[in-house]
Amino acid sequence: MGWLDALLGRSKPVRPNLDALFALPSALVTLEAATGLKATGTGSVAFRAAEGGAFAEAERDAKALLGDRVEESDDGYGYTWLLVRRPPEAVGDLVTELHAVNSTLEGAGFGPSLLCSIVSLAGEDGRRLSIVYLYKRGAFYPFAPLPDQRRDNALELQARGVLAAELPLEPDLSRWFPVWGAPGL
Repeated sequence: MGWLDALLGRSKPVRPNLDALFALPSALVTLEAATGLKATGTGSVAFRAAEGGAFAEAERDAKALLGDRVEESDDGYGYTWLLVRRPPEAVGDLVTELHAVNSTLEGAGFGPSLLCSIVSLAGEDGRRLSIVYLYKRGAFYPFAPLPDQRRDNALELQARGVLAAELPLEPDLSRWFPVWGAPGL
């Protein structure tokens, strides 16, 4: 970063580290012990589709890696979601497959099209929590939805406290964007 960038308040963007996803399985064990929430076996990747044959080929390759375990959907914001389902006890395999989708798109030059990856958890009491990896920030944050597009802030802060030693967390709470209606949530 140059002096002009510092003067104008600009900073270098954080480089995404997709390998950070591999810390999720052990972090989820710690989270389960602290909150009682268990992995549901669902996870998803969101990206903005680009025009052209190169992107279409990269997307086909990513979906081919997952076979019949993937469901594709579009949201109202122009993002495509790939939902992956695995048995809840196979969270390591789920994370590996989400990493493969991200890596395929990034390797083809479409990393800037990636938005986030999500792994979902649920409790017997009906509480839900997702751990979101925000690609452009290179960090995780918890998202706990409630009915009527409200959030369980107490659960999100509890999860942050539990996960702080396990994952690189987004320090700016204003960047903990809600992902209402995300597949698998």
